[in-house]
Amino acid sequence: MRDYYSDLHIHIGRTMTGKPVKITGAKSLTFTNIIEHARNEKGLNMIGIIDCHSPEVILEIAQLMETGDVIEHPEGGLQFGDLTIIPGSELEIYDELCQGPIHVLCYFPTLSIMKEFSSWLSDHLKNITLSSQRIYASGRELQSKVKELGGLFIPAHVFTPFKSLYGKGVHKSLEEVFDKNLIDGIELGLSADTAMADQIGELHNYSFLTNSDAHSLKKIAREYHVLHMEEPSFLELEKALKNKEGRKITANYGLDPLLGKYHQTVCSECFASFDPELHECKECGSLKYIKGVADRISELKTAHESPQGRPPYIHQVPLEFIPGLGPKMLQKLLDHFGTEMAILHKVPLEKLSETIPAKIAELIVKARDGKLSLAAGGGGKYGKIAD
Repeated sequence: MRDYYSDLHIHIGRTMTGKPVKITGAKSLTFTNIIEHARNEKGLNMIGIIDCHSPEVILEIAQLMETGDVIEHPEGGLQFGDLTIIPGSELEIYDELCQGPIHVLCYFPTLSIMKEFSSWLSDHLKNITLSSQRIYASGRELQSKVKELGGLFIPAHVFTPFKSLYGKGVHKSLEEVFDKNLIDGIELGLSADTAMADQIGELHNYSFLTNSDAHSLKKIAREYHVLHMEEPSFLELEKALKNKEGRKITANYGLDPLLGKYHQTVCSECFASFDPELHECKECGSLKYIKGVADRISELKTAHESPQGRPPYIHQVPLEFIPGLGPKMLQKLLDHFGTEMAILHKVPLEKLSETIPAKIAELIVKARDGKLSLAAGGGGKYGKIAD
């Protein structure tokens, strides 16, 4: 067995004919562009492409399979050379029980099963062509269908304000919305890490995933995880999520939560740091605020430490956050060292300094070692490097 880099939450912005799928996604985010970029520039081994339920995306995948560019793995997943694609769908639950919206991720082993799921969805969505649509079914009904089809079910970015299980401030337990036995993992989101999430005791039974939720090619693998498996396939992924037969998640690489868009509570008018106990913004006097993930988790806290065997969460600063590292310089690094995974993890300082200015090379290594000073984000604005 070996370790594989994986990012299981990448959106499709447009179909191959230019029709929108994820409206807020970049036009360059077609299925074909994603798999080429993820393999050749990011250096990933497994990706989950959300929005594969869209009929024109299914058609594009089918065409790639007809030409032999993509083939199905015998144990599930679609292979593009040494990259494995897990077809998935992000959906929005919003009913009387869940008082959503709550986003969830559903993954399937084959294109034929994704077609079957898409057909079922068409009777439960207003627009089957688009991403993250509201499904007219309960969370438990959706879970049951996913499991009937042999799929995986993962609540998405569970602490993010507005569209997540805990972030809305309505629910204190996942059992208020879901069948706890039909959940295969928990996606943390950009503003929380393992130590924060493990303050909620009911999450101790699940594997945590860090994913990019990419809306553009450059955002792919801004968060990712490492899977220890026999090979990159759907069946092996399922075993890794359940810690079966030696398969497991060995590490999560994610933003330091301070860099996330919703880490701290901020004023909804001027985005200054907001203390709810003071009841008004110290900068502009507004009474309105956007509650940060850190404060929301503090409200829900039922545990004080992570369970035994929880893999490490390694704070990772994506290359795009490094001050002074623009597209041309990044391309120069890629030309020399191959992929972003190599640059982030393997290339020594002296080699980086031979290719780009020493100051920027030092920032990359500081980011790798978790030694950068950060200013917290909140209210929809990312944090930033303060060095």
